[in-house]
Amino acid sequence: MARLARLTLAGYPHHVIQRGNDRQAIVRDDADRICLRELWLEQAQKFQVVIHAYVIMDNHFHLLLTPETDDGLPLMMQAVGRAYVRYFNGRHQRTGTLWEGRYRSNLIESERYLLACMVYIDLNPVRAGRVEQAHEFEWSSHRHCIGQVSDKLVTPHALFWGLGNTPFAREAAYAALVQTGLSRADLEPMTRSALSGWALGSADFLHELQQSTTRRLVPGKAGRPMKKSVS
Repeated sequence: MARLARLTLAGYPHHVIQRGNDRQAIVRDDADRICLRELWLEQAQKFQVVIHAYVIMDNHFHLLLTPETDDGLPLMMQAVGRAYVRYFNGRHQRTGTLWEGRYRSNLIESERYLLACMVYIDLNPVRAGRVEQAHEFEWSSHRHCIGQVSDKLVTPHALFWGLGNTPFAREAAYAALVQTGLSRADLEPMTRSALSGWALGSADFLHELQQSTTRRLVPGKAGRPMKKSVS
């Protein structure tokens, strides 16, 4: 069965996951993390991709971003992937693949899931047991979003700006969202769609989105189609 083609459309937010091959580390120290972040910044600017949130874990990373062109995201990810593997293999005196195949991505409905996806990304280190609170983890966009640091990689989405009329109000409102966490009703579909590549949103959103692409947006029904009876 042919693998599902990625869905990438300009102007929509996308949740991206890239894992290390066989769950191996993709970063070994802070120098690696800095290099990866700098490559994201360089290639996002080159290919007109806006990054709203990210986290760098030991063996994978997450990005929430909006491409301004239909091919901006794949071009950015291809450029970063190749450059980082060259860097990583050279620095750590290794050969061979680093990534677990191609990156995974899915398009999400902004109004329903964008802020939830930011929270999902920021809480990744907490779910993994790396820290007790999201702000304790240095290698994510969370501290920028709550006003603790300034991160030039991050461009807030309009929905983030809508959280308050002042920077303090926005930062406090977002910190409260992360503190509250995600319900199972949000967590489960977000995880499932991120790993499968299916678009995530309401029925109306998916119907409208389907007018922009011939690529199927949701899984088909399991099993073979029923044969028509012969009269």
